[in-house]
Amino acid sequence: MDKRNIPISLPVTGEEEWQAVKEPLMTGWLTSGPKVREFENLFAERHQVKHAIAVTSATTALHLSLVALGVGPGDEVIVPAFTWVSTANVVLQVGAAVVFCDIDPKTFNIDPTQLTDKVTDRTKAIMTVHLFGLCSDMDAIKEAAPGVPIIEDGACAAGAAYKGIPAGALGDFGCFSFHPRKSVTTGEGGMVTTNNDAYGEKLGILRNHGASVSEEQRHHGPRPYILPDFDVSGYNYRMTDLQGAVGVVQLGKLDQFINERAKWAAYYKKELSGLEWLQLPEFSADYDHGWQSFVTLIDETKAPYTRNEIMEKLQERGISTRPGTHAVHMLNFYANTFDIKPGDYPGAQIANDYSMSIPLHNRMNELDFQYVVETLKSI
Repeated sequence: MDKRNIPISLPVTGEEEWQAVKEPLMTGWLTSGPKVREFENLFAERHQVKHAIAVTSATTALHLSLVALGVGPGDEVIVPAFTWVSTANVVLQVGAAVVFCDIDPKTFNIDPTQLTDKVTDRTKAIMTVHLFGLCSDMDAIKEAAPGVPIIEDGACAAGAAYKGIPAGALGDFGCFSFHPRKSVTTGEGGMVTTNNDAYGEKLGILRNHGASVSEEQRHHGPRPYILPDFDVSGYNYRMTDLQGAVGVVQLGKLDQFINERAKWAAYYKKELSGLEWLQLPEFSADYDHGWQSFVTLIDETKAPYTRNEIMEKLQERGISTRPGTHAVHMLNFYANTFDIKPGDYPGAQIANDYSMSIPLHNRMNELDFQYVVETLKSI
């Protein structure tokens, strides 16, 4: 088969998104307003939650969740050691201590069997990550740490579910990303969900500088010329209506995108199952995978080359790959600041050194998937 050029990810955007953006451009309502509110309502309905609050990123969604919980100096937050760095960064940014927990390399998610020993009387929250679109084992987490608030880092997990309950409705807060590498995108942007009315109100206030009413409420109220009062110190984490308009269109395609990815993930698993050096995603019927990424694990004791050599060979053939993500405890800042060794979290170290994400997105066609499979087999 002729050489192809297959990026690790590409968003699916086009005429519908372009037309959607015209409305806020023509009305002049560009900041957070009616299109953001429509996006929030649709997202809440799809994920079976009472409140969905649009923000600037999943990182700011995580930050607001910690602030809404009252997490601060003297508190501890448990975070998986294998995740994107922002999951840990936001804990430090509210003045709390990061307590890393190892992950299960078979799922890349937090290992509930190691949670109990991490919980202390200072533990204010568990920040569990639904990595690559696979929900965490929520029952086991709640059993291991009963009563501890749970923040779902569902950056990769829009549309995913555990035992029929959507991501974002499984814990006290759910945090989502709409970065272009995610299933649906608004460019940058995020969402925080909750079923708690008090948290929902607090999140809405905090993301808008701490204002007692939103700009849209004030604009349409009887006295739009009167500025709102500010009872708390908040942040400017508002999503724009330009992003909200794109989000409305993208969300309408979410299930179609996931179904397409699930079809080709099944194809990968069938065709690549004969490679004894390649661990493929495995999970039970309890999980509805969101398939943000298709992440494998390379067994270098059986593989013909190292993980990095295999990635280089694929790149030479036009196939983009990436490590799944990084082990945060191995990044220079965390390793040096807190004197953490790579082997302190062996599961995360394995995932860091041997995981490999291969292309899985909705801009690929049948020939692309065949090419990836044939190239991997030829290695």
